[in-house]
Amino acid sequence: MMTDLRQRTVLITGGASGIGLLMAQHFAKEGAAKVVLWDINAALLQQAVSSLQHHFGLEGICGWQVDICQLSQMHEALQQMHVAGINVDILVNNAGIIVGKQFSEHSAEEIDRTMAVNAIAPMQLCLALLPNMRGNGLGHIVNIASAAALVANPNMSVYCASKWAAVGWSDSLRLEMMQQRTGVKVTTVMPYYINTGMFAGVQSRILPILKPEKVAKRIVNAVKQDAIILKMPRLLYLLPLLQGLLPQRWFDKVVGEWLGIYHTMDTFHGRGNKD
Repeated sequence: MMTDLRQRTVLITGGASGIGLLMAQHFAKEGAAKVVLWDINAALLQQAVSSLQHHFGLEGICGWQVDICQLSQMHEALQQMHVAGINVDILVNNAGIIVGKQFSEHSAEEIDRTMAVNAIAPMQLCLALLPNMRGNGLGHIVNIASAAALVANPNMSVYCASKWAAVGWSDSLRLEMMQQRTGVKVTTVMPYYINTGMFAGVQSRILPILKPEKVAKRIVNAVKQDAIILKMPRLLYLLPLLQGLLPQRWFDKVVGEWLGIYHTMDTFHGRGNKD
């Protein structure tokens, strides 16, 4: 079990705000050797790095401005990290975006960008980092997916598609790493709505909107415990059972209408599609 983070280097995408920044704080508190933040927002990134350095010291904290959809930027940042002697042990694929509207209202660009950020970029980054992890015989890939990978929902069809893709890839990768005895662990995280601002305006009648501090702490603990799947809240573990037992129209009625899941996005307005 990976219970000791003190000799590990952690890379977090979308690390300048939301649960990305909170996870960085928790990894630093646990004594990670280095915490590296990637983010597309240069101003937020500088602020986050400065804050972490102030609390945890200059040596262990650094950041790169990267648009993870641009392979050239990704590989340039990785090359700069390699030159600086930074070898990633734990990758947290956290960056994510949502458009949040009817599918027919999406532009082609919005579809491409959502799939690129939420599904394709994590695969590309993992592909680039895996050879070193496998060579070292250890590593941990943490993929922040969503409860949207468990149940369809109006006004987030493309987001659901991207997260379903992420979960399918993530757990398949876990099985490959296990069968090949690489020493690389994979944790797939599927949280309900988190109160970070990314889902501003969302209303949830029954299930609680999650507090970001608790989510970040639970994810870091999941890494320490080599957890395979982390769903939040725990009620989400019952969803596959309901989907298996109920006819689809009954599932729509119970989960979608009675629990109100299919109307959670009715008042969504977001904060500019960046987490």
